[in-house]
Amino acid sequence: MKHVALDPAWPLSVKESHGYDELEFWGDRASPGYTNAYRNRFQIAIDLVTASARPPARVLDLAAAQGNFTLKLAELGYQVVWNDLRSELADYVRLKHELGNVTYQPGNIFELPSDQVGKFDVVLATEIIEHVAHPDQFLAKLATFLVDDGSIVLTTPCGNYVRNKLPRFSDCPDPSVYESVQFKPNADGHIFLLHVDEMTTLAARAGLKVESLVLFNNSLTSGHVKTGPLLRILPQGVVKLVESMTRSLPSFARKPLNAQMAVRLTKA
Repeated sequence: MKHVALDPAWPLSVKESHGYDELEFWGDRASPGYTNAYRNRFQIAIDLVTASARPPARVLDLAAAQGNFTLKLAELGYQVVWNDLRSELADYVRLKHELGNVTYQPGNIFELPSDQVGKFDVVLATEIIEHVAHPDQFLAKLATFLVDDGSIVLTTPCGNYVRNKLPRFSDCPDPSVYESVQFKPNADGHIFLLHVDEMTTLAARAGLKVESLVLFNNSLTSGHVKTGPLLRILPQGVVKLVESMTRSLPSFARKPLNAQMAVRLTKA
């Protein structure tokens, strides 16, 4: 994957995506917690995809933005379809593309004819479900893109995390009130943060089952509760040890201490 330089002539959305690359992927130390959290999420998602299907399996990277997951999976030998509502980002991803098979399918994937999109061995949706008003319908739609033994791999903020202040989806009497604000990017576009029990329930409604679920990114790893300065002085080995410990705690303790959730779903 190429590390490309900023071009002042790019559209604003591309400049913003490049900024996130500098922060997340290339390791801008101005926010070590953000960088750490992203790298953990990136590796866990890639690992779940590789556990789901082997190359050259077909993968849909939904709302893929700057395409880091797309390009990494293509480099591993997968046939990847990049998708995002912001069609202008496709050219930016092309600039970064070095190896592997990538097809670009911008636009609203749910509005495209099924014969145009096809079926996938894996549908990857990282940090998306928290931006939709109807996460139950979202999962059901993703399931329609799967081959019979396919998998959905999701990452999303964990609603059980102690710092979460957003409502539970299951407690909302009318989610349609959020339809006008869904699909906004970044954390200010979060609508619901799903709890672990909700993920299982919503999967069942969509005809899916949870094959694996990982809770990760504790407050230290993420630089939350003013721990960011510590990340500049603590050895990475110490940070990784604390991360490993909080991932392996009993469920009652693991849920409130980890900020993110990664899930692999298959057809029930």
